[in-house]
Amino acid sequence: MTFCLGIKTKNGLVGLSDTRITSGSETTTSKKVFTVNKRKHTFFIMTSGLRSVRDKAITYFSEVIDRKDDSFTKLYQAVNEFGNQVKIVAKEDKTFLEEAGFNFNLFSIIGGQLEEDSEPKLYLLYPQGNWIEIRSGTPFVIIGNTGFGNPVLKRSLHYDDSLEYALKCAFLAFDATRISANDVDFPIDTVVLKNDDYFIKEKRFEQKELEHVSAFWNNRLKNAIAELPSEVLSSAFEDFNLVSREG
Repeated sequence: MTFCLGIKTKNGLVGLSDTRITSGSETTTSKKVFTVNKRKHTFFIMTSGLRSVRDKAITYFSEVIDRKDDSFTKLYQAVNEFGNQVKIVAKEDKTFLEEAGFNFNLFSIIGGQLEEDSEPKLYLLYPQGNWIEIRSGTPFVIIGNTGFGNPVLKRSLHYDDSLEYALKCAFLAFDATRISANDVDFPIDTVVLKNDDYFIKEKRFEQKELEHVSAFWNNRLKNAIAELPSEVLSSAFEDFNLVSREG
């Protein structure tokens, strides 16, 4: 399984992915982010699904980038082209994969800004090659292991937040997933793109660099639970205490 997250704010984009690859009983580490940085032309792709499908689609797409990347002036055009490459891989491999018991399940988060985009854009690309744009109403998307990080983001993240705040939320969403699922883990790769900056900044973090943040968050959660104004919940114990005394 995978954890990949893209966030769109009024200030730009934040992305975060884990690096764990699970194959049977074996686990390895591999980068799940592909980036392109050119003058007024930058974007990233994060993927979730079969590694063989991902590598083949990215390889095909890289060849397209080499030939005609400059012809893309808006990000949706590059998204369409990557979708075309995913569909080509599906025609070549989907039947054989399904016969072997595997699902053709490549989901992709694509974010960036090209010269004619008014602002950075963020898209979710489905295995069928169609896509949706992630907008301010729900300014994030997770692929892979989606359930555990959603509550953190839905409670705390808003479109108007700073990129720094968004990255904190992204890490907490990952950390909640890591604690709850044994197939998501460090190291993590982050990408940050500011409005009109046209350059994605990448950084990898090891667990030892961020374990103090996890510990801080865990302690704050425990203290917050202890301090909840929950007197009304005490009534749940009243009858129980009465029965205990009568017994």
